[in-house]
Amino acid sequence: MPPLLVAYAGLVLLNLTGVALHHEVLEWFSKPLLAPVLALYLWRRTGRSHPFVLAALILSTAGDVALLLSGTGAFMAGVACFLGAQVCYITAFAKQGVIAFLRARRRWCAGWLVAWAVGNVALAPLLGALVWAVAPYSLALVAMACAAPVRGRGGAAWGGALFVCSDLLIGLGAAGLGFGGRPFVVMATYVAAQYLLTVAFAGTSAQRTAWLSAADEDRPCATAAADGADGPPQRR
Repeated sequence: MPPLLVAYAGLVLLNLTGVALHHEVLEWFSKPLLAPVLALYLWRRTGRSHPFVLAALILSTAGDVALLLSGTGAFMAGVACFLGAQVCYITAFAKQGVIAFLRARRRWCAGWLVAWAVGNVALAPLLGALVWAVAPYSLALVAMACAAPVRGRGGAAWGGALFVCSDLLIGLGAAGLGFGGRPFVVMATYVAAQYLLTVAFAGTSAQRTAWLSAADEDRPCATAAADGADGPPQRR
């Protein structure tokens, strides 16, 4: 395993230990370093080939620090930083040809959109004024997860889904629906998501090419079917 990923694993272990033990020193030491280590790994592997992913990781660092703080202002700052990160990820996927990829998968997009709408309608009465920040952010988050499989059906797709899970748990906490062990699950899914998304861009395109080639074999039928049918204040 590359040394930088070993360092990332060590930081993850420290951070999850800090979260589990409510040890703020461990959290403050480890969390601000998580995304920068991944950014350095990506830069060492690909140089400036993926500037928007690097930008997403930098914005994630700012968001991580903001969400270590308490209060509504810190929460809103964290949401703003991560909104920027999701926009950067979406842009990175767009450069991979995500528009054509999703055009033949309209039911996939519709499923994510329905999940976003149901989640926001359910939580809106509990979020109060925060809904005006959570709704647009969660839409960008779902769009990122919807686009992620263009980079690979395995790691990237799971990374997008885990990011949604992590931030959904934050939203539940903001709505007063916390549960025992929630902060630990939030961080565990978040660090896994960032790792999977970064590695998906840091690796070769062989896996992605194979996935897209396999998908393209069914694309004419999928496209025809799609064209002819309407159906188918918290801390991270």
